[in-house]
Amino acid sequence: MTVIGCGHLGATHAACMASIGHEVLGVDIDDSKISLLNSGRAWFHEPGLDEMLGENIQAGRLRFTTSFAEAAEFSSVHFVGVATPGHEDGSYDLSQLHAVISSLVPHLRGASVLIGKSTVPPGTAAALQAKADSLLLPDELARLEVVWNPEFLREGCAVEDTLRPDRIVAGVVSAGAAKIVKEIYQPLTDAGVPLVITDLPTSELAKGAANAFLATKISFINAMADICAITDADVSALARSLGMDPRIGSAFLKAGLGYGGACLPKDVRGLGTFASEKGARNAANLLAAVDGVNSSRGGQVVDLVRAAVGDVSGRRIAMWGAAFKSGTDDVRDSVALSVANELHGLGAEVTVYDPMASSNALVASPELGYANSAEAALRDADVLVIVTAWPEFAQVSPVKVGESVKRKTVIDACQGIDVAAWQAAGWRVSSLTGVLAGRSLMDPTSAVA
Repeated sequence: MTVIGCGHLGATHAACMASIGHEVLGVDIDDSKISLLNSGRAWFHEPGLDEMLGENIQAGRLRFTTSFAEAAEFSSVHFVGVATPGHEDGSYDLSQLHAVISSLVPHLRGASVLIGKSTVPPGTAAALQAKADSLLLPDELARLEVVWNPEFLREGCAVEDTLRPDRIVAGVVSAGAAKIVKEIYQPLTDAGVPLVITDLPTSELAKGAANAFLATKISFINAMADICAITDADVSALARSLGMDPRIGSAFLKAGLGYGGACLPKDVRGLGTFASEKGARNAANLLAAVDGVNSSRGGQVVDLVRAAVGDVSGRRIAMWGAAFKSGTDDVRDSVALSVANELHGLGAEVTVYDPMASSNALVASPELGYANSAEAALRDADVLVIVTAWPEFAQVSPVKVGESVKRKTVIDACQGIDVAAWQAAGWRVSSLTGVLAGRSLMDPTSAVA
């Protein structure tokens, strides 16, 4: 098989398919990425991926190329995992998918299957099928069937999620295509992974709907955190209580900065825009509310900084975190990084430290300062803001780091530290979630001059 598009999704899928015994050719138009992948290394961080790339390249089951002609000759089964970023209006940009059809189809001979994995709105597969049909060469007896097989990967767990997913969903038109999908994934289904064979529109909705629901849980618990802050309730205890209900479950109920990354923000907006265009007003309104709650979280952190130090202009602010979540170097749609940028825009001197994402943050926001350790970022700071819940930050000694700051003031935006321990060490702690060793967040009117 081939895997076209060798980003976070495609490179991981290619390596995992090779690891279960398939012969795989990865395809991408970026020469530098292909060269790096052929050396056994990914251009992004994903636990376990480099080892899997190296093992399968060495075993001869995996290699990478920039040639679509080579891809067409290599196999009749083509996975596609190119990016579908969001337009400014929230709709999906499907141009890379259409570019794949234009580049691949003229080289096809005989019967082929294209299995899309990118996140798309319903109707995309049908449109790609129509485009492919118009490009096929009738004298070569070429045929192509488009199948949709969405991915459900979590960054930082992508290898595990590919090899041991909760479910596999595939939308097909013909029994022949369903048979091919079953053969591809047989090593996983034999191990107990459920396979759902459905129609194209349902499969196209599966990923966006899943992400929208997860985002709704995150926005819901963050909205409850606001109520807890007003009423002196404990949102962590509330989340534990809710999670014990089997109808709700505990996943995605940790209050904090909200969601970010390449999937949830894009998919909430993309599905909302699609619903609005199709006249599904209730769905559109619900998703807009979910997005609105999430978008407000960064501003609330900035308000807490102002409450802590007054005018932020000229203040030295240490930011622990830049990635949208721990365990990844991804800063796309990172609320953590947006907070740093907003404070910088208000005139603050912001120094960022992230154990994994500082390099990507520097590319995205070169105007910020960067440190090579948590302690270095904190030196002479007026306030510490913790925006990504890295385990490293939870292990820092508040007594030790308190010796290098101007004032012991910390804002925990992600439940990233032991609040009681920091308070015992003399730190004034403010929390976005309102949990302060049993007390609510500080009075926003009590600014420190």
